[in-house]
Amino acid sequence: MSAGMEAIINNKHSIGLSMRKIWNQLGMLIVLVAICIILAIFAPNFTDTGNILNILKQSSVNGILAAGMTLVILTGGIDLSVGSTIALSGVISVMLSKQGVNPFISMFAGIAVGFAAGWINGFLTARTKLPSFIVTLGSMTYIRGAAFVISGGLPTILASEPFKFIGSGKILSVPTPIYIMLSVYVVMFIVLKYTMFGRHIYAIGGNEEAARLTGIKVEKTLINVYAISGLCAGLAGVVLAGRLISGQPNAGSMAELDAIAAVVLGGTSLAGGIGRIQMTIIGVLILGVIRNGLTLLNVSFFWQTVITGVVIVLAVLLDRLRSDK
Repeated sequence: MSAGMEAIINNKHSIGLSMRKIWNQLGMLIVLVAICIILAIFAPNFTDTGNILNILKQSSVNGILAAGMTLVILTGGIDLSVGSTIALSGVISVMLSKQGVNPFISMFAGIAVGFAAGWINGFLTARTKLPSFIVTLGSMTYIRGAAFVISGGLPTILASEPFKFIGSGKILSVPTPIYIMLSVYVVMFIVLKYTMFGRHIYAIGGNEEAARLTGIKVEKTLINVYAISGLCAGLAGVVLAGRLISGQPNAGSMAELDAIAAVVLGGTSLAGGIGRIQMTIIGVLILGVIRNGLTLLNVSFFWQTVITGVVIVLAVLLDRLRSDK
């Protein structure tokens, strides 16, 4: 083979690698922009400022959940209990407030319940060595059951101003949940990029045994990761309760699947060790934009459910294709 031909082949290979790297880093952002352009053409009022803010507001609960889920998946685990935790946290915070407890203390209690539920998940996963899928599948059931037991299976209505502000209030014409979601991502970005704890999360997801041999306290890190996921679910539950002005024992049903789909769409590998929190929010927005666009196009709720399920399957397939490269 001539030197010139070899140079051409090497150059094509280099270009191919560069394009693959660009796609891995920005592919989902390109997909989001493409979807927005299509909807801007075919869906009425899609680009209105009010609609854009509505997309962000409606995506806030899933966004908060997905932030915590990103940490769990980065360790190679999964948390199926976050949807149930939304319900329990919302029910407890609203019921406490209705019984005369200060609304802010009530909201803190709801978030603390989520943290405690996540801590238990982490403890059982780390200490018993049971698969996180099994542990959180069980907790998904008993946490949801606890929400029904405490509420008697009925929603608890509460027209509390602090709750309404958290769920539907505005600061400078921007809904409060958007600020909360963005604040969560700023904190998570700092934790993952600039702290030892963040580096330990990536190390455990890359190779747990190697991380243990290097001196990383794997069990402690895993417990903290699941506790943070639970805390995010508790916060999401309080935000949702504020939006609904009630604590609903059936709230957050299937929310864990949306969160997982958003994380995987954002490029975080289900195998662990690979992913960026800033891309998770892109996955969240893809799901939010698709739902909003389908609603504007008058697609029935049933078909929206079908399409969302297809997106979840495609997200997992995309993760598999990325892992095989």
